Amino acid sequence: MSEQKQHNNILLAVAGFTAVVVTVALIGYFTIGRTEEIIQGEIEVSEYRVSSKVPGRILEIRVKEGDYVHAGDTLAILDAPDIRAKKEQAVSAESAAQAMSDMAANGARRQQIQGAYQVWRQAQAGAEIARKSYERVQRLFNEGVMTAQKRDEAYANYRAMEAQEKAAKTQYDMAVEGARKEEKAAAAAQVNRAKGAVQEVNSYINETVQTAQFDGEVSSIYPKVGELVGTGAPIMSVAIMNDCWGTFNVREDLLKGLKTGDVITAYSPAFNKEIKMKVYYIKDQGSYAVWKATKSNGQYDLKTFEVKARPVTGFDGLRPGMSLIMRQRQ
Repeated sequence: MSEQKQHNNILLAVAGFTAVVVTVALIGYFTIGRTEEIIQGEIEVSEYRVSSKVPGRILEIRVKEGDYVHAGDTLAILDAPDIRAKKEQAVSAESAAQAMSDMAANGARRQQIQGAYQVWRQAQAGAEIARKSYERVQRLFNEGVMTAQKRDEAYANYRAMEAQEKAAKTQYDMAVEGARKEEKAAAAAQVNRAKGAVQEVNSYINETVQTAQFDGEVSSIYPKVGELVGTGAPIMSVAIMNDCWGTFNVREDLLKGLKTGDVITAYSPAFNKEIKMKVYYIKDQGSYAVWKATKSNGQYDLKTFEVKARPVTGFDGLRPGMSLIMRQRQ
């Protein structure tokens, strides 16, 4: 009886051991080779830099890092004395161009017309005297009394006085008729050009007062009050907090057919919550982000892909740099 009992105990032990082996084998079958990979990403937000088109000295910075600003809020004020001097020059040039345009449009004054008429009459008298002198010299030349040189000099003087009379007549006619249509158009064009220069300088002056283009949070301020900044140099950066997304660097063997439009689940340690996110961007990061094989037998290099996804629904409190965890099974 005792031998039978001992035999049964042995059978039970063998059966129990077999059950344990089978259980371990089943667990190994379903778990070995299916390790969980953790992919860590982070929150990023859109950001724009505030900069000026003109160089200047920082007079005032009206915000601090971390301040939330609204579109149109004044952020910084610059001093640009060179631009103010250019505006004075541009305004003076505009006034001069306008005066010339008015003169062309209104024509010559009565005194100018009268003066041009007197000059013409004097030129007429001079030409008449020169003509008579030439005719007298010509007769004397014909009689053999006057030399050919004197005759030529008298003729040249007559022709010169005649040309002077014609020029004076032309000036008088122009004074009476006023400026031509083309001259008026040219004068008006000069006015428009001068006005454009004034507007350009005004746009530069507007650049000395830097305002927020969009709502956001001031993330960085670069210069200090009193420092000089060059053209296009950043003054501060503003983060648009409501435009955020998560960025993950995923090895290609973990993509598992992931494509744009798919919805993934990411865990936020900061909030201890899972966030549903929609993939909108997948791109190969290039040769600098390749996972190199450590062995040659049957292994190959793997590329890394940048994956970006936005929260499906609004999630308040997400800030740039916060971690996101995505789990993938191999």
